[in-house]
Amino acid sequence: MVAASNGREFPAITIFAHSLRFFRDHALKELTGQSSVTIDNDDVRWVITVPAIWKAPAKQFMRRAAYQAGIASPLHPDRLLIALEPEAASIFIRKLRMSQLIPEEDEGNRRPSSPPRGSPRLPHHDADSDRMQPSATTDHVSDHLKAGTRYMVVDCGGGTVDITVHELETVKGHLRELHKATGGPFGSTGVDRQFETLLCEIFGAEFIEAFKQKRPAGWVDLMIAFESRKRAANPRKDNPLNVSLPFSFIDFYKKQNGTHVETAVRKFGDRGVTWSVQGMLKLTPGAMIALFRPTLDSIKSAIYDVLSSPAVKGVELLFLVGGFAESAVLQQEIRKEFADKMRIIIPQDVSLTILKGAVCFGLDPTVVTVRRSRMTYGIGVVNRFDPTRHPDSKRVQKNGTDWCTGVFDVFVRSGQSVTLGDKVVRRYAPANYAQAASVIHVYCSESSDPRYIDDEGVTRCATLRIGHPETLQAPQAGDGGTEVWRSSSGCVIETVMTFGDTEIGVMARDVTTGLEVGSAIDFLNN
Repeated sequence: MVAASNGREFPAITIFAHSLRFFRDHALKELTGQSSVTIDNDDVRWVITVPAIWKAPAKQFMRRAAYQAGIASPLHPDRLLIALEPEAASIFIRKLRMSQLIPEEDEGNRRPSSPPRGSPRLPHHDADSDRMQPSATTDHVSDHLKAGTRYMVVDCGGGTVDITVHELETVKGHLRELHKATGGPFGSTGVDRQFETLLCEIFGAEFIEAFKQKRPAGWVDLMIAFESRKRAANPRKDNPLNVSLPFSFIDFYKKQNGTHVETAVRKFGDRGVTWSVQGMLKLTPGAMIALFRPTLDSIKSAIYDVLSSPAVKGVELLFLVGGFAESAVLQQEIRKEFADKMRIIIPQDVSLTILKGAVCFGLDPTVVTVRRSRMTYGIGVVNRFDPTRHPDSKRVQKNGTDWCTGVFDVFVRSGQSVTLGDKVVRRYAPANYAQAASVIHVYCSESSDPRYIDDEGVTRCATLRIGHPETLQAPQAGDGGTEVWRSSSGCVIETVMTFGDTEIGVMARDVTTGLEVGSAIDFLNN
C-alpha cells in the first residue's frame, strides 16, 4: 500500500498500472500517428527497464503491474521483456559515435586528459573548436573495443545507483556479467534529502513536517524549484544559486512562528546560506556541493567495493549513465576520483541512454549471454540422515530408514555465473507413492550456502503441483507439501529450472506420464 499526502492508502500495483497504461496509450497514439496503419497493443514487443539491484519480487511486481495495464498478459508473457538498466545502457553506448560522447577534460583548462595506461585508445574530440581526429566523426565506441575488454557500468538514477561489470565476449557484442549487480539508494534524491535536512535546520523540523502535510502543493513547488538549481550546479562556476521559496511557504511560516523567513535564515548563521535581495534562499557553490557530498561519497564507496573484487580485475572503462549522470558535479567527481584508474565514458544524451538501449535489447534479448545469479535457488528435499552433518531435530523415519527432512537442494548459488538458457535438471520421487499429486516448493535465499529450507532468509518463491492420474484418491492437505525424495526409480518427478535471463522459469514433469506443469517464480504470493 502507498500512502497519499492526506494519509489515505492505495494499492501500489494499481498506481503503477495506471502509470504504465498512460505510457502504453501515449506510445500507441504516437506510433499510429507516425505510420499509415493503426498500431495495436499486440503489434508491439514492450520493454520495461528496472534497476539491476532490484530483487526478483520487484521485477515480478512490475510485470504484474504491466499485465494490469494491458501490456502483454500471462497468456502472452513473451510480449513483455524486463531489461536491466545498466545492461541496456552498455548495449547502446557501444553503438555511439565518438562525437556523441562528452569530451574528457583536465580540471580547469578544458583540454583532453591522458587515459590510464593500457586502456583503449579512443579518439579525442576538441570541445573548443569542434575539431576531431580524422576518424572520430565516424568511429563508434565499439570500434575501439576488442573481445576480452572489461568495463563497468555505473547507472545513477533518481532513487538508486546500479553498478555492473561486463566483459565483451565477441566482436559481435555479446556480453558476460563478471560481477552481480550491486549498488544502493544513492540516487539524486539523496541530494533532495540533504536539502530537506538543511531546511529543517533553518526553519525547524516540526515546521517543515507541518508544511508538507498541510501545504503539499507548496512543498512540491519548493522541491521543483530546488530541482532546477540542483541541475544547474556546476563546480566550474562561482555564481550562487537562488532557490525560490513559494509564497505558501513564506506565508505559512509567518502564521506559524510570527516572524519572516528572512529572520530564520539570518539566525541560522551560515555564510553559505543567506537571504538574497530578490527574496530567495541563496546558496553559495560550496553550500550546494555540500548537499551532494554524502551521496557522492556513497557512490564512490560502492564503486571501490566492486573494484576490490578479484573477479573484476582488469576493468578498463567506466560508463557513467542515468538521469543523475547529467549532473556536472557528479561527472567531475567521478572523473577526479577514477580517471587515473579507468577511462571514463559519458554519453552526451546521458539521460536517454537507457531508453535507447532498451530498444536495442528488445530487438536482441540474447546480447547478454552470461549473468550472475542474484540469489540461491533450490527445492526442499529429504536426504538420508547423516548424524555427522544433520541435526537430530530434522530426523524422520520411513520404512525403518532415517531421513533428514527440509534439506535445501541447491540448483544455483548466489553470485554463480549462469549462461542464457542454462537449465538445471533434477529428479525426485514423491514423498508418498499413493498420493494423487506431488507438490514441489521452490525456495530462494540471498545466502550462497543455505542448508535447510527453514534457515533464516530462506523464502518460498514458487509452487508446482503435478497430478498422478493412476491414483484415485483425492489429494490430502500437505501431500508432498514441503519436500520430495531424491530417487532414481519408481514414479519420478523431473524438475527443471531455467536461468540466465532477467527472469527465472521453473517446470516439473512426471517422467512416467509425460505430464508437465510450468510456473513463473512467484515472489509475491508465497
